Amino acid sequence: MKKIYIMWVAFAYILAGCSGHSTAHSEHDHEHEHATHEHDHEHEAHDHDHEAHDHDHEEHDHDHEGHDHEHEHEHESHEHAGEISFKKAQAEAVGLQTMKVVPGTFTNVIKTSGRVLAAQGEEATVVATVPGVVTFGSLSFVEGTAVRKGQAVLSLASNTLSEGDVAAKAKFAYEKAKKEYDRMQSLVADRIVSAKDFEQARLDYENAKLAWEAVAGKQTAKGVSVVSPINGYLKNLQVKEGDYVTVGQPLATIAQSNRLVLRAEVSEKYYPYLAAVKSANFRTPYDNTTYKLADLRGRLLSYGKASDTNSFFVPVTFEFDNKGAIIPGSFVEIYLLTNLMEQVISVPVSALIEEQGLYAVYIREHEEAYRKVPVKLGANNGSEVQILSGLKDGDEVVTEGAYQIRLASASNAIPAHSHSH
Repeated sequence: MKKIYIMWVAFAYILAGCSGHSTAHSEHDHEHEHATHEHDHEHEAHDHDHEAHDHDHEEHDHDHEGHDHEHEHEHESHEHAGEISFKKAQAEAVGLQTMKVVPGTFTNVIKTSGRVLAAQGEEATVVATVPGVVTFGSLSFVEGTAVRKGQAVLSLASNTLSEGDVAAKAKFAYEKAKKEYDRMQSLVADRIVSAKDFEQARLDYENAKLAWEAVAGKQTAKGVSVVSPINGYLKNLQVKEGDYVTVGQPLATIAQSNRLVLRAEVSEKYYPYLAAVKSANFRTPYDNTTYKLADLRGRLLSYGKASDTNSFFVPVTFEFDNKGAIIPGSFVEIYLLTNLMEQVISVPVSALIEEQGLYAVYIREHEEAYRKVPVKLGANNGSEVQILSGLKDGDEVVTEGAYQIRLASASNAIPAHSHSH
């Protein structure tokens, strides 16, 4: 019995051992399969990552192509950057004008100041013909008023003075002297009066006649009129309403405007160059117009051989016709023209745009596009200015309408194209 029990225990132990081995083998196979599955999954993930990497590489290539495309667009737009759009209709509306730049002759310039004066013999002074009180009445004469020869400038009233009305007294004295002269003329032949008395009567008559003729026909309700001796305009009035004047006192100056003198005051440092001065331009402050003596039959009269005793300036004098509204006595800017320069690029002053002391012009790129170009200036004759740098032969420069393009540039600049992908 004991042997049977031992055999059952041994058999149970063997069965237990086999079962454990089978279970371990099964777990080992399961672990092996699981590891194999994880390995396969990792391999697939690696392949997927590789594909993603390839996809990222393709996207990078696409971005690179997009960048190249954008760069090409920016490169193309760089040529148009800074252009200002100004339509043809706008240009016609503002009267825009252009000119082709061509090198040519230009004159060296000495810029100074001076004054416009009346030419010698072109002025006349109006004086009082009788004593009296100045009255203008309804006359509206002021300085600069045009007058004709024989036209009344003012009146001198004397009827309120203690001496009485000058015109009436002159007429009475003339009539009395004439009557006495006529009487003695008939008696001198019969020697009833002496030759000496007759000569005195004749002298009194002549004086009375001159005094009367000075006022005859000039009497008005305001007194005796004082008239202009020449055609011209009223340069200045030296009296005012209510002033008392005596015979021969200057009252006004009448200037003829057909010939004027330009007197330039030049610094002594330019004295060596004065011998080369041929002509001049000048600019008036009241109408901002530049006048050229070459267009006004102007000629150089003289230039000083020494400076003025009261200043450090040398006078240079010209004479010219007054074909415009040029006022004698006015101060002007003067551009003395000296020796010629060849192959010079120049533009009209109207083409310049000034910004904080820097100058520029606008050139036409094509019919409806313009570009601002900085320039460096040289000599300026008041009408044209020399361009030292910034322009070249063939550039089409805006000469009229540059200011309007400047306004348009604030809002109409053509932007650079930019395409993002």
